[in-house]
Amino acid sequence: MTYDAVGQGSLDYLPCRYGTSKVLFRGPRKSLKKPYIAFFGGTETYGKFVAEPFPDLLEKKLGMPCVNLGCTNAGIEVFASDPHLAEIGAGAKVTVIQVLSAQNMSNRFYSVHPRRNDRFLKPSGLLEAIFRDVDFAEFNFNKHLLTHLNTVSPERFRTVREELQSAWVARMRHLLGRITGRTVLLWFGEADPDNRDNGMGRDPWFITREMIEMLRSEVTEIVEVMPSQYAREQGTEGMVFSELERPAAETMLGPAAHQEAAAALAPVLRKLVGQAACADT
Repeated sequence: MTYDAVGQGSLDYLPCRYGTSKVLFRGPRKSLKKPYIAFFGGTETYGKFVAEPFPDLLEKKLGMPCVNLGCTNAGIEVFASDPHLAEIGAGAKVTVIQVLSAQNMSNRFYSVHPRRNDRFLKPSGLLEAIFRDVDFAEFNFNKHLLTHLNTVSPERFRTVREELQSAWVARMRHLLGRITGRTVLLWFGEADPDNRDNGMGRDPWFITREMIEMLRSEVTEIVEVMPSQYAREQGTEGMVFSELERPAAETMLGPAAHQEAAAALAPVLRKLVGQAACADT
């Protein structure tokens, strides 16, 4: 084992569950009896290889429990299909929902694992009919599958991409409809939502500015955080991982990016928590 700036070897994420949910989240487990802020998201919210991800930093800034419901490689499927997680969101003063990639959810063309959403399970008959020249038994992960389909036929793949984008918006609306409190939609990644090309290559895959704007009336606030040049130049500085984990760590956002996310979210959450407190009195 080796270390990079903080500690030796891998982080102990203190994995925990909430209520009846079967999903493992980053711990330590927080009480849901006191007023809290909930964070739904993927690998970035979870804070892979980061000792203090942005929900932890915000807990210190705001003095309120921040429940990290980030899940590595998650898609909307995790949150939209789990009734207990929607209840946690509904019980929060504010719920922050990270914009997640569109490929990690079941749709008309293929199904994914209900908890490990990046895992491809099986194609639908419709997808097999469109791509008769593809052996789907070769694929275990969604990104590998979709990259291959796009290579085989960009024209046929356009139908798949449009289905994923449409399904993402519908699934987000379903999730937001079950969270009765204030919500913040968080874009946190290196990609620019205004310049997406084919929407592949950098997370969140397939999400465009137009898709985000379609949800504007259904969320309280939208916050966009794209790491500064300084944060990007830090590389793995301050991250915690074993040498075997280095290749994965080099693709992740580091502590500097998480600090920028916390700085961007703090004033928005402070305002919304204050409004929630006034509404409760």
